[in-house]
Amino acid sequence: MADVYRADDERLGRPVALKLLRVQAASETDRERFAAEAHTLARLDHPAVVTLLDAGLEDDQPWLAMQLVEGATLASRFAGGAVPAADVAEIGRQVAEGLAYAHACGVVHRDVKPGNILLAPGARALIADFGIAHLLDGTSRHTAVGQAIGSPAYLAPEQASAGELSGATDVYSLGLLLLEALTGERPFRGTTTEMVYARLQGPPAVPADLPLGWATLLRAMTSVAPADRPTAEEVATTLAAFDGEDLAPADPEATAPFAVAEQPDRTQLLAVTPAAAEEGSGARAAASPAERPSRSSGLSRLVAAAAVLAVLALVGALWLALRDPAPPASSVTPVPSGVPSGLRAPLADLHEAIHGSTP
Repeated sequence: MADVYRADDERLGRPVALKLLRVQAASETDRERFAAEAHTLARLDHPAVVTLLDAGLEDDQPWLAMQLVEGATLASRFAGGAVPAADVAEIGRQVAEGLAYAHACGVVHRDVKPGNILLAPGARALIADFGIAHLLDGTSRHTAVGQAIGSPAYLAPEQASAGELSGATDVYSLGLLLLEALTGERPFRGTTTEMVYARLQGPPAVPADLPLGWATLLRAMTSVAPADRPTAEEVATTLAAFDGEDLAPADPEATAPFAVAEQPDRTQLLAVTPAAAEEGSGARAAASPAERPSRSSGLSRLVAAAAVLAVLALVGALWLALRDPAPPASSVTPVPSGVPSGLRAPLADLHEAIHGSTP
């Protein structure tokens, strides 16, 4: 994207990071767009965002003078393997707060990756190159319509499919970054084509041994549908609640694999009159102790009747099974045509297990 130099601002007398973008802005329209986008980025002012100090064109080559940050990148930190959860929570919180601020200003980063997260002294994390991807795309026509821009290992599904981008795009990339920080491994690996195809098929795998709070947040951040992801502000709030082990106390209802409706208490339903129903749950609590034994006996009769019905249903099922044996294998539909080759063998095995012969 750019060649980066350490330089001195002679007018202001301070060191800066000078980026010479590897693009041309030959037309007047390109120059105007570059100036407009650079002006927008220069208005971003947040502790977690590297500040754009100046911008211009030199022989049609755009350049940017940015805040010089002394320190390493998160990519170099990843070289040592997994990062302690406390550090991940703190770095992630700062980055999420910076993203939330920029999103509120109408700017999407579009290239959140470890190399763009700078780790400065004082445990500060700053996002570099904020908005430059948008500046290149819209100003200097670095990419054509429908072409994805960003780092393949951290692209969001909508970037990979050239869809509409939003703040949710940055949240997805940050989710992959946090997952890599905790596990020490990239969620998607392989060639560029393999990585892009994999994220279009589904979310990344979140290890089962991660604490519940972390797992819940990461699954939400890396949802395939942008609408299912939390906002950057919500991510920052969640990460700020890290208690040394997990992000938040486990929610018992969130651990259930299915949403199970609560079964009504029939002992109470039998005692509710139309008048009591209008008064709500308080009427049920007003039932006298003398009524409870009769309700208990009624419940016992219901349980006994249900047990008899279950036995009759089982006997009926066995009788039908003996009376009408399974149809011959030839009458059962084999593996349908059009099934992907990778699924044909497992389906054939299932067919044989059920019907006793392969199609």
